[in-house]
Amino acid sequence: MTHTVLHRWKTIQLVEMDVELPNRKSIRHTSIIHPGAAVILPITHNNGILLLKQFRPSLNKWIYELPAGTLESNESPLACAQRELIEETGYQAEHFTPLGQCTPLAGFCDEIQYLFVATELSRNDSLPLDDDEVIEVIEATLSDVEQWISEDKITDSKTISCLYKAKLCGALA
Repeated sequence: MTHTVLHRWKTIQLVEMDVELPNRKSIRHTSIIHPGAAVILPITHNNGILLLKQFRPSLNKWIYELPAGTLESNESPLACAQRELIEETGYQAEHFTPLGQCTPLAGFCDEIQYLFVATELSRNDSLPLDDDEVIEVIEATLSDVEQWISEDKITDSKTISCLYKAKLCGALA
């Protein structure tokens, strides 16, 4: 598969590539090549959920979301989840339970998001945030989070997907 890199930003690339479809038709497709990400559902000792209130420049507004981050070179999804939880919340977890994965933007991006539940949390000094990260950590009940989703206060797809997957897998009551 031949491809042309149109743009690079950090570890992400915008590429054009020649693709042969299952019907044997050849097309030129533009896609984002992404190293993948880890999404973490941190559950506190009293069954609270840690969320981030994060300013997202692309939307020019604050959104509520679970901690998450892009995999670094040769980093496993679990190592990424462990690192991002500490960086973004200032907590570490004794246990990480994998929930599987999501493909958030399959029409134009190859990103895979690896989902985890983090339990037995304890405070840890957080690492410095990235320059584009402005974050507040809040704790909410599952009931509050579900209400915020239904009211469109939470619209972040990775957060909604991870919460629903956790419910289906029995990780949330």
